[in-house]
Amino acid sequence: MNQVLTTPVLKKPTNVSINSELLLKAKQLKINLSATLEAALIEIINDKQREIWKCENETAIEAYNQMVENTGVFSDELRNF
Repeated sequence: MNQVLTTPVLKKPTNVSINSELLLKAKQLKINLSATLEAALIEIINDKQREIWKCENETAIEAYNQMVENTGVFSDELRNF
């Protein structure tokens, strides 16, 4: 599935609450919080969108799988493995 963002966009400042110990360790390790949060959000959003897509298409996927089970696929006669 494609990443959430495909073109560069303007960044918007926001406030978040973070465990103070984690924040201190991240600063000590010079971890870029914005980049880390963006990467995590992209992964989570992609996972959620994948779940939604599967739910929305569950009936069609089941119908296709049932059809393949009953009748096979076009290439069944063409392959020799």
